[in-house]
Amino acid sequence: MSNLNSLQYFIPELFLTVSILVIIIVDLFLKKEKKVVSAYLTALALLVAMALSFQQYNFSPASLFEGMVVLDSFAIFFKILAAFSTLIIVFISLPTFRDKAEYYVLLLVVTLGMFIMVQVNDLLMILLSMEMVGVISYVLAGYNKKNLKSNEASLKYLLFGAASTGVMAFGFSYIYGMTGHTNLYLIQQALLNNNPHPLAFFIAVVLILAGLGYKIAMVPFHFWVPDVYEGSPTPITAFFSVGPKAVGVALFIRFLTTIVAHPASTGLYDFTQNIPIKLPELLAVLAVLTMTLGNLSALQQKNIKRLLGYSAIAHVGYMLMALVVFNGNAIVAVMFYAIVYLFMNFGAFWIVETITPKLKSERIADYTGLGYRAPFTAVALAVFLFSLTGIPPTAGFIGKVYLFSAVIKEQWYLLAVLGVLNSVVSLYYYAYVIKVMFLNQPENNDLIEVPLYNKVLTWVLLIPTLVMGLYWNPVITFTENSLGLFFGK
Repeated sequence: MSNLNSLQYFIPELFLTVSILVIIIVDLFLKKEKKVVSAYLTALALLVAMALSFQQYNFSPASLFEGMVVLDSFAIFFKILAAFSTLIIVFISLPTFRDKAEYYVLLLVVTLGMFIMVQVNDLLMILLSMEMVGVISYVLAGYNKKNLKSNEASLKYLLFGAASTGVMAFGFSYIYGMTGHTNLYLIQQALLNNNPHPLAFFIAVVLILAGLGYKIAMVPFHFWVPDVYEGSPTPITAFFSVGPKAVGVALFIRFLTTIVAHPASTGLYDFTQNIPIKLPELLAVLAVLTMTLGNLSALQQKNIKRLLGYSAIAHVGYMLMALVVFNGNAIVAVMFYAIVYLFMNFGAFWIVETITPKLKSERIADYTGLGYRAPFTAVALAVFLFSLTGIPPTAGFIGKVYLFSAVIKEQWYLLAVLGVLNSVVSLYYYAYVIKVMFLNQPENNDLIEVPLYNKVLTWVLLIPTLVMGLYWNPVITFTENSLGLFFGK
């Protein structure tokens, strides 16, 4: 489709672009005590962008801007998820960044990058969209510029990002050399027709996995996570754990279903590799390493944000485990888990953001007796942690059931067993935090006053975490209806 005709399908992205400019201009005329208006305008812009994206479900899958991006229900699903995750972060950020208009502008720019990232259909667009998200993320990680840990987090994030992107670009050069194309579907057709050497293709895919693996924090490209999570402002840490990671998974799936594989039939539930290589086995090994290293490293953590950082690595391993089987059931399971993970992980980080200023510490040991000093907040954190473990009747349990069932249906029994064992390991460090809160006696018995705003937002995240553990059919139906990948030139 031509560039001019494509604009009618690009309304949400154009709206976000205009919103960014409007907020920058409006902020110039606001007095300091009125700067919070920028946050409200950002929230409004995200709500409208979600509504505009939802309206696109009626559109037929289309190739836009001369094949550079595509619009399909899969992309729309992740656009809505990205906008919603940023919307939650806006409300999580309000107590800390009420008058920082540039902060909310940066969040909108990242969201625009994420919108493009889930629609990419070209190697060059993959690089551009990832850098658009990445560069702004480096700035957000170091937003507390007078904090040395924040500076360190930003620098490490930048260095790891630059290195992994360079390796991925080198892998793209191999793919271009084999096929002569940068368009993903033209690459797919060239691979099927020309049948390049499997070893050369395997090397290219491994190099590309360096960039994609970094974006989703897959082992061995995870080293930036604990330091960045600890050093970044807590709202930004929460954002990194869900938004960019979810669109990274979406990009990973699109990579698997185009460059690596193609539909085996007219349906979307079976895929065949373009070139027969041992990629499922490699992904299985990476999934096991990712969840195992994440969980074992979390056992040793004394800082709650570092613990949640290693926990996030482990959850990437669970999602990778499902993607090993290369079929639509696994993709649906991962998409559903992304929704579940949003609520329970944001909930855990929101409690950390609520309690840290009161305790003046992020050490788990300082959560001693929190169940007595702030009962509702401690119970909510316990629910979020149990959901992250996968204990019924929480949403996390249902999410893991779908992930494990997708693996078991394809007879990857050992992989499923290792996933279950890793979930058992994760129970130890999550339960340790709960033990500290409820079974250890506090030295200071003074009650911690939690503002009403914090309690309301806690309920907003807590209710879906509990409800989806009991009644998840509408969500899984919506997810299944969103499995509409664009296949064609």
